[in-house]
Amino acid sequence: MSHKMDEFKQKILSLLNKQPPKIPSMGFDDSNYHFSQIPTLSINSKTVQDSDRPADQDILEGIEAAYFSMDENLDICRFELTKLPEILDCDQIQRDFKNLKQQHSVVSKKVLQLILEHQNSCNKEFENVQEVLKQLQTTLELCRESRKQLAICGNQFSASLGILANYRKHKLAQRLLGNLNMIKNLHNFDKRCQELLNEEDFAGAIMELKRCQKIAVNYRHFSCVAALTYRLQETLDNTDTKFDRILAQMCYHFDNARYSKLQAAYDLLEKSRVAMIDNIHVHYITAIYNSSINIVTSYVASADILDSSENSGKNLYKTLCQSVPQECFIPCLFQLCKVLFKIVLSYHQLTNWYNNREEEENTELRVEFNMSKQKLEHNLVKIWDDVQRKVSSLLLNADLSMYKFDQFVQVLRVVHRLIQVGEEFCASKSEDLQESIRKQSVCYFKNYHAQRMEELKIFMENEMWEICPVKSSFDILQLQEFRSVKVNLKTYKHTIQPSLYSNNSTDCSSCHSQDGSSIIGNYFVRYADHGTPFDTNLEQTIIEEDILVAENEDSHYHSEDSEEESEELKKEFVDEDNAKSKGNNRPEKNCSVLTNTTLSVLRQMGNYLQMSRLLKPISYQIICSMNQLFDFYLYCVHLFFALDLTVSGNNLYTEELSNTLRKISDNLIIEPPIQDSQAFTMPEGRVFKPKMSEVIDLKSPEKLHGLSERIIAVESLVFLSKQYEFLQEYLEHLVPQTNRIMLQQFFSQNVVSASHLRRPVYMSVIAQAFDLRQILISMSKINWEVRDVMSQHNSYIDTILREVQIFQLRLEEVAKKVPITSEVYNVLWESTAHVITHTLVQGFSEAKKCTNGGRALMQLDFTQFLSKFEKISSLRPVPHKEYVENYVKAFYLPDVELESWIREHKEYSSKHLFGLVSCACQNNKKTRQRLFLVIEENEKSNFNR
Repeated sequence: MSHKMDEFKQKILSLLNKQPPKIPSMGFDDSNYHFSQIPTLSINSKTVQDSDRPADQDILEGIEAAYFSMDENLDICRFELTKLPEILDCDQIQRDFKNLKQQHSVVSKKVLQLILEHQNSCNKEFENVQEVLKQLQTTLELCRESRKQLAICGNQFSASLGILANYRKHKLAQRLLGNLNMIKNLHNFDKRCQELLNEEDFAGAIMELKRCQKIAVNYRHFSCVAALTYRLQETLDNTDTKFDRILAQMCYHFDNARYSKLQAAYDLLEKSRVAMIDNIHVHYITAIYNSSINIVTSYVASADILDSSENSGKNLYKTLCQSVPQECFIPCLFQLCKVLFKIVLSYHQLTNWYNNREEEENTELRVEFNMSKQKLEHNLVKIWDDVQRKVSSLLLNADLSMYKFDQFVQVLRVVHRLIQVGEEFCASKSEDLQESIRKQSVCYFKNYHAQRMEELKIFMENEMWEICPVKSSFDILQLQEFRSVKVNLKTYKHTIQPSLYSNNSTDCSSCHSQDGSSIIGNYFVRYADHGTPFDTNLEQTIIEEDILVAENEDSHYHSEDSEEESEELKKEFVDEDNAKSKGNNRPEKNCSVLTNTTLSVLRQMGNYLQMSRLLKPISYQIICSMNQLFDFYLYCVHLFFALDLTVSGNNLYTEELSNTLRKISDNLIIEPPIQDSQAFTMPEGRVFKPKMSEVIDLKSPEKLHGLSERIIAVESLVFLSKQYEFLQEYLEHLVPQTNRIMLQQFFSQNVVSASHLRRPVYMSVIAQAFDLRQILISMSKINWEVRDVMSQHNSYIDTILREVQIFQLRLEEVAKKVPITSEVYNVLWESTAHVITHTLVQGFSEAKKCTNGGRALMQLDFTQFLSKFEKISSLRPVPHKEYVENYVKAFYLPDVELESWIREHKEYSSKHLFGLVSCACQNNKKTRQRLFLVIEENEKSNFNR
């Protein structure tokens, strides 16, 4: 076995040392032969089978890297032998041999193919080499001939060579002079670059620097030029610092031309435009921070604050804001807003520079340009958030509780104007600003409203109820407090008189904002060159209020009381024609009836409107507080002038009026505490029950129990309600949509109730102006059991008419002092008719017995009263006439129909119905008892309802 192994190794070694086979002329090799059957593997190459032979490319890729090694010391035979295992496997050796044979065949084939492919190129290159050799031989011959000729020239023309040497020196001198001039120019370039930088021709300077650097590279072998090159590079590097300084300056005042130069310079420096925008953003944030610190610091009284807060970081600005004195807060806020507006304006102009610039033709630059625009727009909100945080911090750390209203409104206007700037700058709602001013406003307004309510209570308790002498053309928009809302009212109310907005008026819809200042919006256009929105027009210009009647004007009404009654009142009877004439010629005056208290409430309304307009988040709370002024006024007028009503007021109070008075009493009024009560705490939002001035006289019959004061009080309340109605649409515009239903409910109940208060107040006068008790006594003495119809009415009718005529004359005296409108006249006479007609029914119901003649006498008396009363009062038809006529006619009804009549007519009291049944059924006890039961049932049902 060992012998066989040695023989096998020898064969392998002989095969490896064997010379590579010559390439067949036809290119065939053993792979072209196919043997049908190979019983055994053999090391003879001619017997190797090619069945299942891989592709040539796969075979080439399968050759080991060692066969391609360039190492001359590599023994490939030993390499193969080292791969043999300790225990040899003949079959494996034969397979390896077959693989090597295939690799050898493929490599040979590939080499032959490459030789054939490059044979022509090789021949061609060889021909080129031969040609180069020929040219080299020719060149060599020419050089030899030239040297030979030069030797001859050197021997024959030695003087000429001296000339050539001198010429060479001349050229060297010229070259040296040129170098010196270039060095001089390089130094001048540096000086020129500095001048261009100082002139802010950045692009020109950078171009000069780069050109200078390019030239200096060629002369760097000179030491002075090397130093200059370093200096030029230092100058180029320092341009960034200069650019940053200029960008910091432009944060306060943007210059289009200057920025265009900077942009061109950045492009020449091959810096990213997006990186430039990031750098600009940092400069603006820094400018906002530094400006805020500097401004607030300038208003801080003590410099110790800075020393104690140096290490507090972000708390430094907050500490400074807390240290601003109260009297310096508003100037500090103004100055801070001015500087911050300048920064915001600069950033706005920067964005406009990009928006107005045409797109770059270069694709790469156009992409950077668009990215820069997007980044600028994205940073708008960041810039504005930083601005409003600085102002909000100043607001939240200030104590505004003790400010006067005008001062606080001035703060509101500043903040409102700043919010408008934010909306124009980046469409921001400025939530931080709104929240900060909302917190301050809630605290301030709560205290302010409590003071105004207490002030109104004092006014009401000391009001003399005399007419404030305003002109007939008086309008609330003429008041100073309504000046700022005048144009806004024009927008939302179409009933404003055109004269209020004449060409001479300084208020026009196109030039006023909601904060009462000049033109709204376009701040960045109007203040692009100079000024800020916070320089002027934030304080309302004091206008002269021409609302009072001048002393030299004739006034139909005077406040002096008549010292004695009219002579006509002393007459026993008043001439009917004269009374009729006076009744028909009532003075109709277009005069606004309001008191000093009413005027004060109107002014406060203007103040509340200013705050609600500037404080949208709490506008509903402010308007509700403003409505409390009206509620308290209404409650006081009712309390002072309607509680002395001597007759039943069930039919005088409307449902709206009753509910309104009850809600005001429950929610707003509180009874004063007992003097000894020391533990009493005033509930929030309540007012002590007021007391009318003791000077007011409501007892004098000659003055109709204070009718003039009552008219002034009620009509001033009605006038106030009309002003609220005038403002209704505008108020609904100010409050959020969710609160408008509550506001509309206030107008439909509380405001409407003002005119409803006329009946109970005026009825208090009418009920006391007539001696109802004496009238009933006179009627009780009448005998209604007469058989025949009399042609003469009873004397109690003359008594009633006499009192009516006296009332009419006294009313005329009141009309000389107080303007009485048709509505007031109608209510007074309707109330008079109401009292008298109900008194007549009361007197008729007290008749114990009554015949048909007595019933006819009742009708005669009432007809006489109607004919006279119509002439005096000019009321046609007389109100409540049916109330008496139906009652008298009921006496004639049969028993069956009377029962139905009683069930249908529930407007009469049980006492009236009992008197009717007693007279009508005086001879039929059974029917009388049955009808009494019907009346009692009706009374119970009415009570249960």
